[in-house]
Amino acid sequence: MTLIAVKDLSLTRGASLFAGLTLTIAKGDRIGLIAANGRGKSSLLRILTGVEAATAGTVTRARGLVASLAPQEVPDHLLSLTLHAAVLDALEPETAETESWRVDIILDDLEVDPAMRGRRVADLSGGWQRVMLLARAGIVEPDVLLLDEPTNHLDLGRIAVLERFLAALPRDCAVLVASHDRAFLDAACRRSLFLRPKDSADFALPYARARLALDEADAARDRQFDNDMRRVKALRQQAVKLKNIGVNSGSDLLLVKTKQLIDRADRLEDEARPAHHEASAGVIRLSNSDSHAKALMTIGDTTLATPTGRALFRTGKLWIEKGDRIAVLGANGTGKTVLAQRLCAALDGGDPAIRGAASLILGYSDQALSQLACFATPWDAVKQSSDLTDQLARSALAGAGITIDAQTAPLLRLSGGQRARLAMLLLRLARPNFYILDEPTNHLDIEGQEMLQAELTRPGAACLLISHDRAFVRAVATRIWSVEKGRLVEVAEADPVFDRLMNGGHLGGHRGG
Repeated sequence: MTLIAVKDLSLTRGASLFAGLTLTIAKGDRIGLIAANGRGKSSLLRILTGVEAATAGTVTRARGLVASLAPQEVPDHLLSLTLHAAVLDALEPETAETESWRVDIILDDLEVDPAMRGRRVADLSGGWQRVMLLARAGIVEPDVLLLDEPTNHLDLGRIAVLERFLAALPRDCAVLVASHDRAFLDAACRRSLFLRPKDSADFALPYARARLALDEADAARDRQFDNDMRRVKALRQQAVKLKNIGVNSGSDLLLVKTKQLIDRADRLEDEARPAHHEASAGVIRLSNSDSHAKALMTIGDTTLATPTGRALFRTGKLWIEKGDRIAVLGANGTGKTVLAQRLCAALDGGDPAIRGAASLILGYSDQALSQLACFATPWDAVKQSSDLTDQLARSALAGAGITIDAQTAPLLRLSGGQRARLAMLLLRLARPNFYILDEPTNHLDIEGQEMLQAELTRPGAACLLISHDRAFVRAVATRIWSVEKGRLVEVAEADPVFDRLMNGGHLGGHRGG
């Protein structure tokens, strides 16, 4: 049974975000919605729920349909409420008065610690706020559940709880998920919708297989376009020859055939369309200064602790060599970010347990992109971090997806994706030979993630990564360090660690740690 039918839907916000979208959502569908940053995913979800209007086209909903959206941002009116009260607020007043027990049921399903339920939403971490939004969307028992970047701020254990929650929904409940998390899309969705300005593509496949099918379809369309344009050229050349012969011989028949050839070429050219090639949201490029040292960093057997002195784990004796790409894995709160911060601080000297090569040049980015906080505008960030001329600075910022108008506007106006690309640009300008990156795929769309992967896997790149992004770690890491039982140990493969973390986590908290 069709729950929502979309026909010829278009949305324009200055530029066309998508056009001619036709889509049906049926009972039990599990659909992944994929598009680059700023291409209309969130707007489409709001249009489907009826809270936003499209520019053109129709949305037909089944009679009595309940469609519920878990957005990315917390509505202001919920910030002063407790987590429990914010979830209860999603119910109609008469239902809330008689069926408040439903709140505890759904929070139990989401494995929310009872101690968290009385805390104010404004005081919660991003992960707990994400849980609250998901619980609000689920408590109304929707026919269609729409999720906007639901894995943001969640670590692997919490993503696993989310996946189990979705799998346990009633079979008739349809789910549409907008996400850049490739592994989550593969686990949670059986169908993939690639949202495009024109010719959006819908495949009855999970993300990885759908992406291959999309690439094959695009390649086939490009080949057909090239063939069509060669035929157009040949027809026009033939028409020119016939016209010359017809004029010289005075043959009206040849002139008629000339016009027929030109008409055929015009029709073929009008109908020929190349495959869609997404305009980049901004290029990510890194640089790798050379180092003659084999070992960029050596770590003695030392204990890491919190600022209050609580011991986190012992490192054992470790080293980082040229070309190593090390992923540090572990649950939230085990000290991964503390390790990154201590490695950075040790390079200033004074830490006898951690030493860097004299030729080591560090590039560091934390998960909050706090290195941007000291700059007022993107222009200030580039000019103060480099000796680029004004023209080159403008070009570098534009290449990173920051328009001329945005370059001198307050930095806080940038989207998350733009801020992440700006941070990567500043790293490139620093020309490091060793990167420490804490949750670098936060805010990046799939295109940005793949660009960063390509840069980090170039010969000579060395990095230490803290990430819960399974697809990213699998693509980049050559070594795996895992925090286990108070020790930092090197393991052969990432997947067993992923499995352990996903089977032992609890939803809530925030990414990192």
